Amino acid sequence: MGRASQIVYGALGVVLFLAGWEVIGQYRLAGLTWPPLSTVIEFLGTSSRWPLFGRALASTMSSAATGFLIGVSLGLVLALGVHLLPRLRPGTDRLAAMVNAIPAIALGPILIVTFDRAGTPAALAAIHVFFLVYVAVSSGLTAAQRAQQDLLTVLGAKRTMRLKLLEAPAALPAFASSLKVALSASILGAILGEWFGAPRGLGVIILNAMENFQIPLLWSAVLLAAGISLALFGLATWLERAVHRRFR
Repeated sequence: MGRASQIVYGALGVVLFLAGWEVIGQYRLAGLTWPPLSTVIEFLGTSSRWPLFGRALASTMSSAATGFLIGVSLGLVLALGVHLLPRLRPGTDRLAAMVNAIPAIALGPILIVTFDRAGTPAALAAIHVFFLVYVAVSSGLTAAQRAQQDLLTVLGAKRTMRLKLLEAPAALPAFASSLKVALSASILGAILGEWFGAPRGLGVIILNAMENFQIPLLWSAVLLAAGISLALFGLATWLERAVHRRFR
């Protein structure tokens, strides 16, 4: 399938999804809890509500960005550490898997006690991002071909030199792929973290709208979060393709 065909089919899928959303809402096929897309867009486009959504979006993006940077940094450091010190790998792998396996609803109270309610969204986003980056980079660092490693060893390259010249570049495609997923995961982690009592954010709007049965407000916040997440995913996809063309 060519590039043009992929774009056409992708656009067609989005159009069909949005049309289905509108039809389901207009004819109440899913009840009152599923409003038409036009109603949600009209609600979201009302200028008097922009300050509310603007403050919430800024708070969520700030938490997501902080968690993303912390998670990426921690994932990179640990992946490089276990690569240079292989004896640490079994314990570190188990620790990362265990932390990732704990449900967010169980981590929430612990994070509140540790980082307070305002810091919980960033902390939860960092945990989601850390595991993705750690797994991708630790696997990518071993992707270099054995013959190339042996060649550098014969030429007298030390461990750190092999890492710089061969193993780190070989890991870049996997790292770029992990960032594509990690960006969306940071948004999700921040929104979930805001459910544990954060002062503001899209998660707070979603939770309050759900509790008070404010359906257009609920769907508007969800649509805004989804739009931002998809935009970041598209940007990361472009970066991933550029890295793959350069280092694959």
